[in-house]
Amino acid sequence: MVRKKLGKKEIILGITCTLFALLILSFYVWHQTESVSLGYDSAELEQRVIQLEKEVEKLETIKSNLLALDRVEKIARERLKLTEPKDGQIIYQDIDKEH
Repeated sequence: MVRKKLGKKEIILGITCTLFALLILSFYVWHQTESVSLGYDSAELEQRVIQLEKEVEKLETIKSNLLALDRVEKIARERLKLTEPKDGQIIYQDIDKEH
């Protein structure tokens, strides 16, 4: 069996096609790796959002407990020694006449 010797053009064309195929395969592998990485990052961020939403709910509950009217009134009476105003201490102002 006699083999035909390849010319420079055929060798360069073969190397170019091989390099192009390797480039496409490398890009494909890189793209898939980045897609998986972004998927993991997205899942982590979604978990963080859920965690922060739960924390906000918890803080809202604490806030509403701290601002409860009976608690505020108790603090005003016990710590600040505030009392109900007497009849002469309340001044009513007619807002409509001032405009």
